[in-house]
Amino acid sequence: MGVVADAWTWLATGANWQGEAGVWHRLGEHLWFSGVSLVLSCLIALPAAFWLGHVGKGGALAVNVSNVGRAVPTLAVLVLLTLTPLGRQGGVPTIVALVLFAVPPLLTNTYLGMREVDRSVVEAARGMGMSGGQLFRTVELPLALPLVMTGLRLAAVQVIATATLAAMAGEGGLGRIITAGFHTYDTAQVFAGALLVGALALLVEGVLAAAGRALAGHGRKRTET
Repeated sequence: MGVVADAWTWLATGANWQGEAGVWHRLGEHLWFSGVSLVLSCLIALPAAFWLGHVGKGGALAVNVSNVGRAVPTLAVLVLLTLTPLGRQGGVPTIVALVLFAVPPLLTNTYLGMREVDRSVVEAARGMGMSGGQLFRTVELPLALPLVMTGLRLAAVQVIATATLAAMAGEGGLGRIITAGFHTYDTAQVFAGALLVGALALLVEGVLAAAGRALAGHGRKRTET
């Protein structure tokens, strides 16, 4: 319990929250890395998964190819990108590595969500004369939302946790608090940094879970009407 108490003391010290090395600044950097990476991942994965799930062709291959990215160590990708010309562009290696890490769960869950929509419901909608766009908006998307949001939650939590590796490449984020603690043999600071990352991940997961439940309920009402 001594380490926990020391970490709490570190977190309760106002000086540790101020300045460029303080918690607020590092939190802002962490959120920026994570947010940009997640938005880019959604822009890449969601349209492709929605389309493949809608047409029902080529999706399995795309999912298997994207899942190869899960076997690639994120830290290795980050270090390699840092050694390329991209390394001179602040934050770019971190964002690219996080995007590669976040695309697989988004693509996989969204595609599966689309394909698990009851085919009888889809055929009934087609029989009513719905166009492809109407079918997607009013039937497939609302029913697929629970799995889509599950993929988003997984990607968000993974990105937030993995963004701590940015510190290994000399970038910012909450990981810098942890590495700074290691360099000074300050166990309390290391533990405090880990707590901050864990708390942020849990907070985002909770918010997205609540949003997913709300959207799923709204989607069911749309399909019923």
